Amino acid sequence: MLGEANRLAQALLALLERADIEASSCRDLLGEITKEEQASLLREYGRIESRKRFKFQSSQPLREKRGINHIFLDESGRSAPQSARSPQFFALGAVAFGTEEDKLDYIKRADEIKQRFFGTTDMTFHEPNMRRHFGAYHFAGEFSRQEAFDTELASLIENSRFVVFGAGVRKEAFWRDFVETGIDPYLPTDAYALAITMLMERYVDYLATTASLRSSGRVTFESIGPKEDAQHQMDYARLLLDGSQWVPGTAFRYWLETGLRFMPKSGSHPIELADMVSRELYEWVRDGCVTGNGRWPLFSKKIYCRGDGLMGTFGVKVFPDSDIRGEILNHRRAKSVDGETSE
Repeated sequence: MLGEANRLAQALLALLERADIEASSCRDLLGEITKEEQASLLREYGRIESRKRFKFQSSQPLREKRGINHIFLDESGRSAPQSARSPQFFALGAVAFGTEEDKLDYIKRADEIKQRFFGTTDMTFHEPNMRRHFGAYHFAGEFSRQEAFDTELASLIENSRFVVFGAGVRKEAFWRDFVETGIDPYLPTDAYALAITMLMERYVDYLATTASLRSSGRVTFESIGPKEDAQHQMDYARLLLDGSQWVPGTAFRYWLETGLRFMPKSGSHPIELADMVSRELYEWVRDGCVTGNGRWPLFSKKIYCRGDGLMGTFGVKVFPDSDIRGEILNHRRAKSVDGETSE
């Protein structure tokens, strides 16, 4: 209830400011609601970090000559509005490589597997065909060959150095509770734009708080087509200009390169790894965040996790989550206990 009251107060404040109406009473009310909400969340989850927690060394990050951290993204499902015929979920998955050497090491390992099992490197790993052993991954029904490939792929994931990020949108609840009601003026109304926002919030937290990095994030999406790529570029630019409810635009601009890059799936490339993450994340969200099928347990070990993994310091976000928060918190706690933050 406090969260809903907060969103209503924010919406009212935004309307009053747009109409140029004195809104001090509304600001006071919003402040009181926010304090109560934070106190409630503090009792349930722990400390909530300030939006102003990010520190900057200069106003021009290009002059700092930082290294480059590469992050590659791919989606699973459709971000279009919910309908009876469309999937009810959308997932955006990402893998981040701290150095160029780590990226090239993955490509070398992937090429070796492809050459060994398929006699060529001119192919791209693709889910869910691999897990279901469809097409080239059927190996003429030879079970031992399928099993050997699965083992090699698991080893590739476990031994490559990358960090996992992701955002899963439960479209039916998102459209019903947020888009159609207009209850939160700060949220994007498009599922893809929402996923970009939530994933980049976590990626920037990673770049800003991992002392060994001091790197700028270079963001590469799997290319869908010129129009779709342009739309994602625009959503990304808006995020860097306006920021989000939890991360200011200055932080996005300081830690991220100001333009996206796009690349279609081709050969061995980290985009194919992001494809695996997005599909595993999609199915995990679809199943209520309670299963650990496929290769999701392997990727879960590499999810960014700072501290106890709660309240925005965890690399994967599911939204909305009010009815499955217990399942999500169990997953985060298991990660913070069993896995170490990847760098």
